[in-house]
Amino acid sequence: MTEKPFLVSGRNTLIHKVRKYDLLIINNEEKPAVLVTFRGLKIYEGKIPENKRDAKMMDMELVDLTSGEVFGDEKTLVFIQTLNGKEYKVDYSKSGTRSFITVHQESFF
Repeated sequence: MTEKPFLVSGRNTLIHKVRKYDLLIINNEEKPAVLVTFRGLKIYEGKIPENKRDAKMMDMELVDLTSGEVFGDEKTLVFIQTLNGKEYKVDYSKSGTRSFITVHQESFF
């Protein structure tokens, strides 16, 4: 089994840890998908891969927050630490607004 390009920390935090793979965060079919790259986060506008294998071919890791291997249920608030030293807050209750994805903390190395 290969190592995942992310870690689950606590009840609502993901840590991106492998630059080679972007994370495609799925929370619910009705909610927007979020793409996590080594530069930061943005709303994903492309076609969602059908399965994890298709995602790997696009150099992405498909991360379904509702799956048992991640959080097990839908989340309203998720914190994502990226490789650029920032922690972002994704507030699904504010999707469609400028407050959907915000920088929560910046780390200085």
